[in-house]
Amino acid sequence: MDEVIKMNIQDINPHVVCSLCNGYFIDATTITECLHTFCKSCIVKYLMNCKHCPQCQLKVHETHPLFLLRPDRTLQDIVYKLIPNLFENEELRREEFNKSRGMAVDKKPGNKTEEPVIPKLSSIINNHDGHLYKNDEQICLCLERYRSQGISHCGKILPLRSLDRKFLRCSIRVLVSHLKAMLYKKLAIPSDVQVEVICDREVLADEVSMKQIFLMNWFGKETPMVLYYRFRETSELGNT
Repeated sequence: MDEVIKMNIQDINPHVVCSLCNGYFIDATTITECLHTFCKSCIVKYLMNCKHCPQCQLKVHETHPLFLLRPDRTLQDIVYKLIPNLFENEELRREEFNKSRGMAVDKKPGNKTEEPVIPKLSSIINNHDGHLYKNDEQICLCLERYRSQGISHCGKILPLRSLDRKFLRCSIRVLVSHLKAMLYKKLAIPSDVQVEVICDREVLADEVSMKQIFLMNWFGKETPMVLYYRFRETSELGNT
């Protein structure tokens, strides 16, 4: 039997509460430049008068700050699962608001009037495609070779070329292991050659995500985030 872990909701609040309204995230929206998250309505209203992030004061964009906002449906789905009845209550509030503004029309027999489309909450719960990577926040990366020379492989110097396109944009959920798999495929790296991904001279573990790397190693720096990759023969790793 799996052990049931109980947590106090107050311990989780700092991670699921919007710093602008002090309420739980509704339509969680993240600033791509610094990855701070707020309610969508809160951050949109805030950026109408100020072009800096409310938390870190990083300038979002000089002229079009809303272009750098992305919905975080994964986080929003977690909030709805953690907070009882939050999703249902928010849906009810929206329906009542739309009815008060005449946006909802009750269908009656013989009434051919179509009901206006009412905005729904942006969450994986009501979007069956919400879990797809294409719907995630995006992060800009630059993948550079750590060393320019080839490596020793089976007694020979194996020249390994660099990526033709070193700049890429990917989901913040992408792991280091995903980047390695891409490098193996794009550069036709032999299976007995080990690939290491490095940030700030630190070799990154396979299970670390791009969002974790950004927050731990690149927060406050200019984009894109620069990661380095290098190759080491498996036998070489065993001797170190």
